[in-house]
Amino acid sequence: MRLLRGRAGDHERDYEHTREMVTRVADDESALRVWTPHRQVAFGRRDRRAEGYDRAREAATDRGYAVLEREVGGRAVAYTGSTVAFALAEPTTGARTGIDDREGIGERYDRVSGAVQRALDAVGVDGREGEPPDSFCPGAHSLQADGKLVGIAQRVRQDVALTAGIVVVRDHVAIGDVLAPVYGALDVPFDPDSVGSVRRAGGDPAGVVDALETELVGSRTVTVREDIRDT
Repeated sequence: MRLLRGRAGDHERDYEHTREMVTRVADDESALRVWTPHRQVAFGRRDRRAEGYDRAREAATDRGYAVLEREVGGRAVAYTGSTVAFALAEPTTGARTGIDDREGIGERYDRVSGAVQRALDAVGVDGREGEPPDSFCPGAHSLQADGKLVGIAQRVRQDVALTAGIVVVRDHVAIGDVLAPVYGALDVPFDPDSVGSVRRAGGDPAGVVDALETELVGSRTVTVREDIRDT
């Protein structure tokens, strides 16, 4: 497995490192990145089709957040600079057989969600499946503890599956404050108090990155370690 750490100097170049990581996945080697993206609001495809999308972008930039349009995930997600993101890229059976591997989606969700739950447990948080009503980026693959603090999404191509997500480490109030006007512009229900965080749940924010790396790598051997410099 290839393991990437760190981040690039701005949010757009940083996003390109993840895209490049996915394209370089080999038939027999996965890749993992766990990091803290820049302060930004990342919008999904459904957001970009909404009538109020331009107003939502303006609401984010007016509050000092850069704007990113992402390929994986649903509704808008806010990163404060401390929020942890993870991206696990794995070769699918399609890379070897030419057969679509979409039947593996459920297994990957279960495996990654279980790894994230163990990582939360390691930092003192009892994360459980589900999310409160009117959460950010609502979806079936979420974890909660005093509010939603994890969202997981997946994108599958013929040769590679990307399972990605976020862990809200701290700043749950700040995330609620920026997403309230963003979701209002998109006409999507959102309750700012539904946002959780590791700190809000009484856990140790400092250990999240290492715990996620440990659990997502699992029994695989890290063959390449790559540092992304913030220049």
